[in-house]
Amino acid sequence: MTWPLALLLLAATTAKASTQEEPEAFEARAVRCGEVLTRNTRLTRDLTCAGTPIPALRIAAPGVVLDLGGHTVRRAGSGPGDTVGIAAESDSTVRNGTIRGFNWGYAYAATVHVHRVALVDNWTAIFHMNGSGGLLLTDSSMSGNRLGFGSEFDATSGSIDIRGSQLSGNGLGLYVDYHDTRITGSTFTANETALFCYSGKVLIRSSTFTGNASVADLTWSSSRFDNCYELVFENSIIANNTAFGTPENPDWQAFDFQMRNTWVMNNGEGLRLAAQTLDVRGNLWWDNEGGLTLSNLPDFEPVPQEGPVRNNRFMSNRGDGLRVLPGSTPTLSSNTCQNNTGWGIHAPTAIDGGGNAARGNGAGGCVGVACAP
Repeated sequence: MTWPLALLLLAATTAKASTQEEPEAFEARAVRCGEVLTRNTRLTRDLTCAGTPIPALRIAAPGVVLDLGGHTVRRAGSGPGDTVGIAAESDSTVRNGTIRGFNWGYAYAATVHVHRVALVDNWTAIFHMNGSGGLLLTDSSMSGNRLGFGSEFDATSGSIDIRGSQLSGNGLGLYVDYHDTRITGSTFTANETALFCYSGKVLIRSSTFTGNASVADLTWSSSRFDNCYELVFENSIIANNTAFGTPENPDWQAFDFQMRNTWVMNNGEGLRLAAQTLDVRGNLWWDNEGGLTLSNLPDFEPVPQEGPVRNNRFMSNRGDGLRVLPGSTPTLSSNTCQNNTGWGIHAPTAIDGGGNAARGNGAGGCVGVACAP
């Protein structure tokens, strides 16, 4: 029962994620605004650039490492305008510093590594410009940005790998288009919305979502295009958030949803989840303003929801601990529901996998499945 403490410590520690070997030589110098870099460079002072469409710095050769040397690249004047802080046109690394105040803080169209960089008060902190590419973000932070990560709409694909990083106080933390996204040992705190999965897949491991106005925006299109196809939480914590969805899209809707060994605690509402396939195992739902409600996706011809919901604990939630709306057919087994104000389990169309238990729930024990006390 001590693993959540270990998880929080993991999320706060520095990820050992660098795959970039230390280059043999750097050119340490005071760079100028608008320079094109083709060799390893280390800044020796802050760089402040006027607002123009020309990037403050541009990386134009493969393998280049730009070491900010603890310094800041910032935009002069008020408002981001049409500006770019650092543009990576080739496979490269940027590390050890701050990027502040641009329209696009860091923009890339390649396979890139951003390490120990603070992206602060930009319109978009990191922007995938076009085409296929990969982002590895390690030991970094995004704060005070309108958007943490974004990309050219329907014009980019590739991978996003976020490790040991913090996204706090942003309007939207992470916008996932056609990307396979992996988030490990990271924290999302006090964002208006932490995650918008427009398309692609998102795997979240050993991470914490706390104090956000909305955890995620996931809306299903009956055309089956531009949907979040897979959302997975493993060994994570979702706690003290105002809501799971947004006011416009309060329900989570994804083709496949998985949650394993995750604590869901003290959130301002319950989770209303629509998915075609499920795997919800070994989680704790405690002291939320609602429990877990499962339903079919709003397709033109709905497909019954299916998959295991087992070994979960629904404790002291307002409303039902676990509710399955008619038409959904998940298999419920070995779930424990105690001291919820509504039903322990209300699931008239679910498949009874056995071993469920309920005690001390306000409306009663179980409907649709047999529960032992």
